[in-house]
Amino acid sequence: MGVTADIAQAAWVTGLLALTTTAILLVASPPLSWWIARTRSRWRAPVEAVVALPLVLPPTVLGFYLLLAMAESGPLGAIAEAVAGARLAFTFAGLVIGSIVYSLPFVTGPLASAFRTTDGHLLEAAASLGVPPATRFLRLVLPMHRKALVAAGVLGFAHTVGEFGIVLMIGGNIPGETRVLSIALFDRVEMLDYVGAHVIAASLLVFSLVVLTFTYRWLRVP
Repeated sequence: MGVTADIAQAAWVTGLLALTTTAILLVASPPLSWWIARTRSRWRAPVEAVVALPLVLPPTVLGFYLLLAMAESGPLGAIAEAVAGARLAFTFAGLVIGSIVYSLPFVTGPLASAFRTTDGHLLEAAASLGVPPATRFLRLVLPMHRKALVAAGVLGFAHTVGEFGIVLMIGGNIPGETRVLSIALFDRVEMLDYVGAHVIAASLLVFSLVVLTFTYRWLRVP
């Protein structure tokens, strides 16, 4: 496989991984973010700490424990084997799970911050009219914070694109399945192919700048 084809294949895997991870997080994170933003439970701080772990924990540490969990003898690996007859470690499905965990704070954090600014009087008025909590959340809260949803989704997507440590630990370097752009860049540097490395690195740099510029402008638009 040529250099261009190899990079294109890695870009495809990266894009598919980022899209899949972001889609799942945009479904799972809003309820969790709402609970974090509004609850008075004593469990809020521990839950927030667990969600935020990827922000401070080295990716290789997180990847190591996820790898153990995804092994055939691990809890996640055993469930996957029993339910689907498939393994998780060193597969695309395993990468998705790892990416969800690693990108979770980049989606949940901004949403929780936005949800804390929700107008409580509006929710109380809706409740007095008999609107169920789930309907209030879906019809009032989410539309009210659509900018935060878009920004969180973009940040989650961009963060997934840039993953390296976790991907390498739980996915390895399998062409067409687990080799993403960050791994392909590492490969090019190891082979002293600096031309190919420049292509990947420059593309990721430009992508990151565009994403951040869009996010900041989007959040500032009235």
